[in-house]
Amino acid sequence: MPNPFQLLETRYHRELAVQYADYWAYRRNPQFDAFDELGGDCTNFVSQAIYYANGVMNFTPDYGWYYLDINQRAPAWTGVVFLWQFLTTNLGPGPYGHAVPLDQVQPGDIIQMALQSEEYGHSVIVTSLLDSPPAPDTILVAAHDTNTNCRPVSTYDYQKIRAVHIDGVRYLGRMTDQPLSTEADAEEMPPVG
Repeated sequence: MPNPFQLLETRYHRELAVQYADYWAYRRNPQFDAFDELGGDCTNFVSQAIYYANGVMNFTPDYGWYYLDINQRAPAWTGVVFLWQFLTTNLGPGPYGHAVPLDQVQPGDIIQMALQSEEYGHSVIVTSLLDSPPAPDTILVAAHDTNTNCRPVSTYDYQKIRAVHIDGVRYLGRMTDQPLSTEADAEEMPPVG
């Protein structure tokens, strides 16, 4: 029997990721468990914003990117290193991207930092750029753990820093399915909260 599904691609609605990050930067969405007492909520928050942008998870056991509840989630949903690995290697459903230097980030992209050691341990989402090309003083981010929004990257005391540009989102659909393709389609998505 032929498989009626195919992997389709759509753009990443980065403006929706930013909208989500702006709204939830200083609060917790009750639809998701908070990980503040379990190692930090930063990557959980970033994953929520990315998910809000297109609503596609990847349910591949161990290597996917999904959240059902606190006990049913992929390591990439809440783990800094695992999110990086997922975004930069994903060939299946969900968001995908590639590493970029800071001067190429856009709102909705992800930055990760090594703060107190040489290990990457903090994820933030870019919410706006004050100038072009972007630089640590002009890249503003939102984050959880120390809740923040519109914070310049330069105010972090990081040992190392890296960024991933999200190129798009893939999803499984029938041959007749159409991806979101217009701003009008995106406006039909449910509101934040």
